[in-house]
Order: sequence, then C-alpha cells, then structure tokens
Amino acid sequence: MDPHRSHNPNSSFRTHQSAYKRERDDCGRQYSERKHFKPQHHQQNQSGPTPGQNPLGSQGLSTRREQYERNFPVYKQPVEVGCFSLDSKRRFFNDSRQMRYYVEPEKNPNFDLKDGYKDRYVKRDDRVKEKLDHILRWILANRSKLSSRETTASSCALDVDFVTWRGHLTKLLTTPYEAREGWLLAVTKFKGTLYISEVETEAARRERENRTERHEEMMYWGYKFEQYTCADNVHSLPDPGGVVNTNEAFCTVVQTRLADHRLLFSGEVDCRDKDPKAPAPPACYVELKTSAEICTPKQRSNFHRFKLLKWWAQSFLPGVPRVVAGFRDHDGVVVGVETFPISKISHLIKNEQNCWKPTVCMNFCCDFLSFVKRIATEDNPDLVYLFSYEPHRDVTYTVHKDFKYTFLPPWYVEEITSSRDSHHQS
Repeated sequence: MDPHRSHNPNSSFRTHQSAYKRERDDCGRQYSERKHFKPQHHQQNQSGPTPGQNPLGSQGLSTRREQYERNFPVYKQPVEVGCFSLDSKRRFFNDSRQMRYYVEPEKNPNFDLKDGYKDRYVKRDDRVKEKLDHILRWILANRSKLSSRETTASSCALDVDFVTWRGHLTKLLTTPYEAREGWLLAVTKFKGTLYISEVETEAARRERENRTERHEEMMYWGYKFEQYTCADNVHSLPDPGGVVNTNEAFCTVVQTRLADHRLLFSGEVDCRDKDPKAPAPPACYVELKTSAEICTPKQRSNFHRFKLLKWWAQSFLPGVPRVVAGFRDHDGVVVGVETFPISKISHLIKNEQNCWKPTVCMNFCCDFLSFVKRIATEDNPDLVYLFSYEPHRDVTYTVHKDFKYTFLPPWYVEEITSSRDSHHQS
C-alpha cells in the first residue's frame, strides 16, 4: 500500500453501497442541530474557573439515551490521508512496513490460541502512556496534507477541528450504553485545533495492576488469532510458529467530518484484503476479533448487546467494512470463524429488546464534540480541560493549569509554533 496515494472519498464505493449511507438509511438521513446541555453543578475545578466563564454557571452533558434518539447525523466518508508503522521497539516510521495481509482460515480451524504464550510472546509495556505522540509525529511529517489556503492565512495550524485516537472516539460512541466503566479525556486547544487524549482512571489502573494470569493469557489470545490469519506480504502465508510482539503496529490516519466537526484520527489496523482488486483503503481493511463461542440464546443476546456495539463503533468510525471473528472454546481453541459486515450489524440487533442504536451513539459523540468546542476556548498548549464520565451520570469537566495533565510534548509545540512564525514572517 502506498501511504502517499491520494484517495477519492467516493472512488471505492462506486460499485459497493456505502456503509455510511446504509446506516443513515436505517436511522434517518437528516442531522438535527438540537443539543442537550443539561445544567449540573460539577465538582469544583482544582485550577481556577474556566477562562471566560462563571464556574457557577458551568454545565454538564447528559448521557441519557432518549435525548439522542433523533436523525442520524451527517458522517462524511472517511478518507485515508496516510499511515504509519511502529516496529518491535515501538519506533515510529512514516510508512506501511507493518501492514499485514489477511489469509482466510477454514470455517472450523481449531487454532490453539494458547500456543506460544509462555515462550514466544513479547508484550508491550502498558504502563508507558504514549498519549498522542505517534499521531503528532505523523502530523509533523505530513503537514502539507493538513493545511489549506484558509489555515495558511489564519492562526490555525491544521485544517481540522479535532485530533485524537480512534479508540477515544469509540469510547464516546459507546458511552450512552456504558454501565460499568468511566473515562477521563484531556482536551487542549492549540493553534485552533482541539487535541483529545485519554487519561487512565484510578479504576482502570487498579484493574491493570491486578489482572489475573488467566486474564493476561486471554489478552494474548486475540493477538495469537491475528498471527494465525495474517501474512507479512501478499504472496506469503501466516507463520503461527513465530513470535507475537504487541509493540508492532500498523496505523491508518483518516480524515472525516461528523456534522460540522472536522476530524483527524488514527487507529490500529489488523490487516488488509490481499486481493489486488480490493478497494482503496480504508475499505480494504479487515478487523480481527476473538470471542467466546455462543451456545445459548442468552449468550447470543449478550453478544449482540455488548460485543457487537464495540465492534461496530470501532470499525464504523474509520470505514473498515468487516470484522472477522474467531469463536473459541473455554480452552482457547478457535472452533468457528464468522465474518460480520459492519453495514449489516444494525440489522442483526433489530430483534433485541432495548438494544443499542447507532443513531444514539453518533449523536452523543457529535454533541460531546460540540460541548468540548463550547467549553475548551482558551488556546494554550499547557492548559487542559479534563472531561469525566462515570456510569449513569452526566459528563462533567474540570480545568487544569498545573501541568499534571499536560500532554502536548514540547517538541511538537515548538515545531508547530516555529513553522507558523516563520510562515507569517515570510
């Protein structure tokens, strides 16, 4: 794949009906500008009042599902503007060297997902918080793709409203249905663009530090399934006898628009279709998952209500058209493989009572981004607006000027600032 190839946002969908159009067909086509900002007395911020606002008049954002049951918002076809790779030592490369190619397995492959866990596994150190650093490196290497006449003439450095990881947006999409885990999202406005970076919650830290050996091994199983079904190049086969190294990653970088929010985000991609006639990225990408085999109606219902929500949100955002799932038994043996086209997931869940709705997910995400724009108004790389969600509560925020949550690194701030200054002087 050529990471510098230009992509027509419509080219890969001339012969295939767009998943985005189909989702809007299911949920309504028009976008409503109504917003639901529910006043709430949020916790007193630790760092002084919000710039330009009376803290007593501050507001929270409702997470009540019924408030987002309106027409599906406009979501523009995601366009891949680039990609990058992370090697076995987590070093950044502005290319596609870590791209892998999907090799379709048998329907009942009997893959042993435990194989190699004890002796062929290099696990990424998840205590290291990389924040947005890899995306920021990609931005610095690809500035020409993100500027326009308008940004050149204005104080804006990039031609986007938001920069973030796909995973952070996935959390936003699933928030109206998330009853167990909260989140913290740090936001900084710099040169006109809002950067969103996750902060680990105390609950998540405790969970990470107290995982059981069984939990650690089951996390490995997902990576092992990828090894069974991915080849390093178009003409090779998977090598399940090799080492699983979770430092390695291939990431797509996409641009899109949700209502009036211009988004640039990156997400890890498992593999791509190796057919030379496959559509251009991101429509050629394949997401790989593992899940417990389904033996009862209750298990199927839970799969539809919980797993499919996260799978849909994760792949719909960047325009990945299908998820291939390996269903495994209790001992970690894959007993079945099934493909889930993203465009058909909403049909699979239609008969589930009180199930999740794509329109609620997208409208909440859209309103959250509007909420952030309204709150995070001071352009300052050292200032952080920390947005917080706890299950069954509104989203609230605090403001921090004490560097505790600062996440834009000096090398990025200095490079963006100096290049802007030199341009305005010339």
